[in-house]
Amino acid sequence: GLCVVATMPRELCNLMVGQCGNQVGSTFWQQLCLEHGIGDDGTLQPFATDTAGDCKDVFFYQADDHKYVPRALLIDLEPRVVDRIRKGDQKNLFNPENIYVHKEGSGAGNNWANGFSIGHEISDTLNDMISREVEGSDSFEGFVMTHSIAGGTGSGLGSFILENLSDHWPKKLVQTYSVFPANSKKGGEDGVVVQPYNSLLTMKRLTLCADCVVRLIRSSNALAGWVRPCPSAVEC
Repeated sequence: GLCVVATMPRELCNLMVGQCGNQVGSTFWQQLCLEHGIGDDGTLQPFATDTAGDCKDVFFYQADDHKYVPRALLIDLEPRVVDRIRKGDQKNLFNPENIYVHKEGSGAGNNWANGFSIGHEISDTLNDMISREVEGSDSFEGFVMTHSIAGGTGSGLGSFILENLSDHWPKKLVQTYSVFPANSKKGGEDGVVVQPYNSLLTMKRLTLCADCVVRLIRSSNALAGWVRPCPSAVEC
């Protein structure tokens, strides 16, 4: 896990955007919990250390019941993956107030413009959620966003969020773990014909608004274990 050496924790907030972003983010938190000895329900395991040197406060905060809660927002425009997390092993890990699924639940239709447009519509809600995490930190450092650049939500809504972070929190670091589509003559392994356009529009925002971009390739063996195919067209 990442440990920030400082006189006090420099907190980071994970923004999990779209189906792919939530799948990668869920695995990320699974690993963080494992490394810090935190159970799926946020309780500290008997063998784990409860010391400041463990740097848990970078990614977690302690609730009133002493359980560790991820500094994370789960954001999607359709409910399938988020519902899977809500019903799975991590159902008692995340703060329910930090989960946002669009009321229509129809996704962005693999369309960057749809995702970006919906971002404008829900900006106040998202800003309130993000502000709550930032203001609840002692020494907030920045954001870590997980998303895909090929679908509609991770690309379009993700792009809106990147611009929004740059506008509202310009002095905070922004790092992304961005899932790039595999090279294919058929419009990508998921058959999304418009993914080159979604990707290009998103890469512009990554260039302008992110301090660091970690590129993950959709078809890599390592990533294949993180991101399970959705039952229909992938809406990352």
